[in-house]
Amino acid sequence: MPDQVLDDISHRRYNPLTGSWLLVSPHRTKRPWQGQQEAPSKNVLSEYDPKCYLCPGNKRAQGDSNPQYSNTFTFVNDYSAVKEEQQEYNPETKKDDVASLLLQAQPVTGRCYVLTFSPKHNITLADMAAAEIVPVIQTWTHIYASHLSPTHPLRAQADKTLASIPAIPDGEVDFPKAQLRYMQIFENKGAAMGCSNPHPHCQVWTTSTLPEEPGKELAQMAKYRSEHGRHLLADYAKLEMEKQERVVWQNEGFLVVCPWWAVWPFEVLIIAKRHVRALIDLTDEERLQFAEAMQEVTRRYDNLFETSFPYSSGIHQAPLDCTKEEAETSWFHMHFYPPLLRSATVRKFLVGYELMAEPQRDITPEQAAARLKNCGGELYSKLLN
Repeated sequence: MPDQVLDDISHRRYNPLTGSWLLVSPHRTKRPWQGQQEAPSKNVLSEYDPKCYLCPGNKRAQGDSNPQYSNTFTFVNDYSAVKEEQQEYNPETKKDDVASLLLQAQPVTGRCYVLTFSPKHNITLADMAAAEIVPVIQTWTHIYASHLSPTHPLRAQADKTLASIPAIPDGEVDFPKAQLRYMQIFENKGAAMGCSNPHPHCQVWTTSTLPEEPGKELAQMAKYRSEHGRHLLADYAKLEMEKQERVVWQNEGFLVVCPWWAVWPFEVLIIAKRHVRALIDLTDEERLQFAEAMQEVTRRYDNLFETSFPYSSGIHQAPLDCTKEEAETSWFHMHFYPPLLRSATVRKFLVGYELMAEPQRDITPEQAAARLKNCGGELYSKLLN
């Protein structure tokens, strides 16, 4: 066990993935709560909603009609955050010019996709079997491979992987018009995390620049590898498996852990046990194991407070366009950031001190891991039927 005193005193913890610190205040969970409470999530949705923009056969906001898909469906976001074509922007910079130093901007281009997990409107990843999640992972793999640089160190591996998995329908994913730098897969589940449509889906944003969070992680992993000759997340996964203090679940290929540096109350990290650089490195067996890990996390979340648990999740992997060093430094992992703290109605707000100083959490990651570890078994909602 970690030092017991850390369960009772305020302290800071270091996040080696980003090089940042956070404040932990476990004693604050004893304070009474009179603030905002979220409404419990109740699934009263039908399997098909004629007004849903993502259900099979329905028209989307811009007028395009969805096919009668039976598995996953991918399309370019009708309201993309970045576009492939836009007006040129090349600002003139002058040496020692204050405006050039302080008022910097750079253009960003790219393509944003929406990917549905299922044709069923009323389910989530927690409801789906691992085998039903595998096609989602295969589609992510197709999108990643189709946007990979022709000179990428993993190009040959990408071609080999694509030949071994089912193809997706023509027209859902096309080659980008220009080479892009990074692909961010993420899911916002629940209204509490800003999701505007309950149909099970995620988004995939590909951009010409390397975003801030994966950029910081890549720099930290490169620094650790340079200084120690080993991979940061390989060492961390091994350490967590030895200590068994924050491990929630694991299988042969993946470790599910509440990280030492977690900010969100029940934050979880899924880490590949071997050196997987990107989705295209996964074998058929590992894709199923990764699906099992995702299903375990989401089902335990729902079981924790017996509600459809909101979260934001995202995958970090090798950039689409990178050097051999960047590719070899990358280590495949997935973050889950859920806001609920005390119950289905009380959430954690990252405000005040968190915005002005540094992140802060109340319950310790060890306490969170213990609670999630005990939330396995059948999905709670199935026991109510």
